[in-house]
Amino acid sequence: MDQSELSLKDQETTDNGPAECLGKTFANDEERRTYFLGLLAEKLKDPEFRKIEGFPIGEDEDILNLSDPPYYTACPNPWIADFIARWEKLKPQKGAGHHYHREPFAADVSEGKGDPIYNAHSYHTKVPHKAIMRYILHYTNPGDIVFDGFSGTGMTGIAAQMCGDRDEILSLGYQIKSDGTILKEEVDSEGQIAWLPFSKLGVRHAVLNDLSPAASFIASNYNTPTDTAYFEQEAKRILRSTEEKYRWMYETKHVDGKTKGVINYTIWSDVFVCPECAGEVVYWNEAVPEDLSKICDEFTCPSCSAKLNKRNIEHAWITKYDYSLNESRQHIKRVPVLINYKIGKKRFTKSPDDDDLSNIDKIEQGVIPFKHPITAVPKGDKTGEPLRIGITHAHDFYTKRNLWVMSALWDAFKKLPKGRLLLTSVLIKTASLLHNIGLKNGKINLAGALPNAIYIPSNIAERNLFELIGGKLNDFSRAKLDRISSRQIISTSSLSTFDINDGVKFDYIFIDPPFGSNLHYSELSFLWDAWLGVVTNNIPEAIENRTQGKNLFTYMGLMTECFKQAYASLKPAGWMTVEFSNTSSAVWNSIQTALTDAGFVVGNVSALSKGQGTFNSQTNPTSVKQDLIISAYKPNGGFEERFSSESDNDGIWDFVRTHLGYLPVSKKQGNELVKIPERDPRILFDQVVAYFVRNLRDVPLSSKEFQDGLLERFAERDGMIFLPEQVAQYDKARITSSQLRQLDIFVDDEASAIEWLRQLLNEKPQTYQDIHPKFINELTGWKKAEVQLELSILLEQNFLKFDGNGQVPPQIHSYLSTNFKDLRNLSKDAPVLLQKSKGRWYVPNPEREEDLQQLRERDLLKQFEDYKSHSGKKIKSVRMEAVRCGFKKAWQDRDYATIINVAEKIPQNLLQEDQKLLMWYDQAQTRSGDSF
Repeated sequence: MDQSELSLKDQETTDNGPAECLGKTFANDEERRTYFLGLLAEKLKDPEFRKIEGFPIGEDEDILNLSDPPYYTACPNPWIADFIARWEKLKPQKGAGHHYHREPFAADVSEGKGDPIYNAHSYHTKVPHKAIMRYILHYTNPGDIVFDGFSGTGMTGIAAQMCGDRDEILSLGYQIKSDGTILKEEVDSEGQIAWLPFSKLGVRHAVLNDLSPAASFIASNYNTPTDTAYFEQEAKRILRSTEEKYRWMYETKHVDGKTKGVINYTIWSDVFVCPECAGEVVYWNEAVPEDLSKICDEFTCPSCSAKLNKRNIEHAWITKYDYSLNESRQHIKRVPVLINYKIGKKRFTKSPDDDDLSNIDKIEQGVIPFKHPITAVPKGDKTGEPLRIGITHAHDFYTKRNLWVMSALWDAFKKLPKGRLLLTSVLIKTASLLHNIGLKNGKINLAGALPNAIYIPSNIAERNLFELIGGKLNDFSRAKLDRISSRQIISTSSLSTFDINDGVKFDYIFIDPPFGSNLHYSELSFLWDAWLGVVTNNIPEAIENRTQGKNLFTYMGLMTECFKQAYASLKPAGWMTVEFSNTSSAVWNSIQTALTDAGFVVGNVSALSKGQGTFNSQTNPTSVKQDLIISAYKPNGGFEERFSSESDNDGIWDFVRTHLGYLPVSKKQGNELVKIPERDPRILFDQVVAYFVRNLRDVPLSSKEFQDGLLERFAERDGMIFLPEQVAQYDKARITSSQLRQLDIFVDDEASAIEWLRQLLNEKPQTYQDIHPKFINELTGWKKAEVQLELSILLEQNFLKFDGNGQVPPQIHSYLSTNFKDLRNLSKDAPVLLQKSKGRWYVPNPEREEDLQQLRERDLLKQFEDYKSHSGKKIKSVRMEAVRCGFKKAWQDRDYATIINVAEKIPQNLLQEDQKLLMWYDQAQTRSGDSF
């Protein structure tokens, strides 16, 4: 069987012919759906099933109406394990002695958002499927099973399927041989362009999960085979049929008073009350000049000429009868001010006339004959503004006209597969009161809703829904969703409680999880949920949210539970890719801590859509400036078994040996070789400490002993550590590269300052006078609550200065003899060499560095004792290196109370932004029985 056909087996579904699913054959697909809906209906009656954390909020009927079991359920999917078991049986047999091994995908990825599939349906955030394809092709083989626990609109499912689409793979810049082998362009050991095999053409299976019913609904529709021609034909027929009944709602008379035109959009404006004369002020009329050049910040009252702005005026309110709720309610006053319409192909604008106002009044007094959502708006961090202006229910987000037409279309499209997907694509951004407008060059720009916000502007555009949806239908046509030839499996549940039986594992995981408080998904999806009739259960939602009582530590705890489930569901030696899109170093820290607590080990961090990151953005969470891709692996079962029985010393070197095998051997950007921070001895030591701490074991070596052990057992190149078998590969890459590029370092605290100085002095030992102006230039702003040390103290506590007595240190001698011809071949006590060397600071050799470190630690622990005995509630500024040193010592002494006590005294932003401190604090909380 061709590998690209693997996912079609056992999933083929047609409307008219036989359908096979999970070993059962049905007369047609509708019979299949009816059969499994019956099973799901019985499952929904089980109280234990409904107790699953994060179970969506909705009646059985609404959950069943949304679901298409066993492929998609608008609740936890009970058939996932069955599908995985069958997929495993379909996999091609592996050869004897087969061993799965992949280096992390270390290249930066840049994929635009202009693909028609991406644009067919908007969502709060998503990764283009072509970007995800690169990762899936790298880590998996045809027939492998991919999991996405925060699947959103299901782009991972699309990507998994498109791995079997020849044209889509070629569009990524790869080549494909006749046997399905996929080749990528690389530079070989001779510096020549070569096309090397790295993957195989073929569909991958995907299991997609999301807490949001709206997200899983969109993902299901994206990942369901479609007869595009039939869909377009039926959608156009339904639109025409509905428009015939409600065309009158969007009709207007031309300025000649005779000819009828079709409204494209109507601008509605808020009405305010002048604080000086209590007269009404129509915002559009006063704040927008006739030339449509801009929206003015200041304007005048038309009655009393008082100077006004939106900060010093209040809305005008009116009382209207709400036929949906059958009660009178107060709303802010909003009036139509401009109509854009067309006659034939020509467009015109006008102010609303009496006929327009009469038509609107007729609609306002009518009763909508179709079911539409009246769900109450929940209190949330993003819903405060709509609630403040009287938008308290889902239907309040629409003009009466658009609510009527949308509900008519919602009813009409209910039986057309993907029909309601067409409607959800416009429900929020362009069909609601969130539709903002912009002004540019005297023209109105239909900007749509502000991204990732629930903001009702004072000037809104009410679109003709028939025109709007007709245009969106063209977007669906361009997406060519008929390329989706098979089904992916979709569940609606929390990843923190996502569970499949022990024998079932995924080959690879790709996730784009929530990141702190940057997006409040359940609030932003409220309108989708309301129309679909099934609402997100936000109790396990992994975000920071004041209304929900969730802070950064709550978020970290929830993400830890999510990653633990991912870890348990991943095969040993498998990889998980995490897309990180938040500029907060505290959130970055939380993600790394959660990954470590779950058992994952980070193997690489690369950029998505932007350039290579800095040393800080990849290894020291103080300056996250871009979207990043975290590659984390689950150690193979053999290592974990060995580690549990090995001595501490043997366990260290077994971990390092295993970890080095997972790291990329080389990274290139253009023709430059880029240093791999994960291979830095200090970063390796941090990884060892983190792994041992998580496993309740002490690290028996000092940093120097560890670095000495590295050099005894492994190979060193350019300050990086390699396995012996990796060295030849790195050396070839080094030869064919123009240079090795060091990563930049942002100097904003003591740790980064020391690292910057180390890099500077390794390259060139120099005097204080030489260093000082460079150091000042590199400072990016010291962290507020951290004590700032003078350069002189940083140098004295971490480096050595040659005073001109004795022989010139080798570090200085090597630099001078290499760069100055007249200083070559001189003895190390030659007067001219001594004079040139005097006053230069340099990086000490390991023995002297250890002596310095011991003296420094003595000073740091003394400072920590002051923090420990501090009697006040909070310490305003601290030396973070002292806190790190103190936490490490307290951990070794099993003094968890001290760690917790000091952690609660220091500024919380410093604790949250420091990975090492957070690790000690997190583990101390766990060991002492407390939790976040």
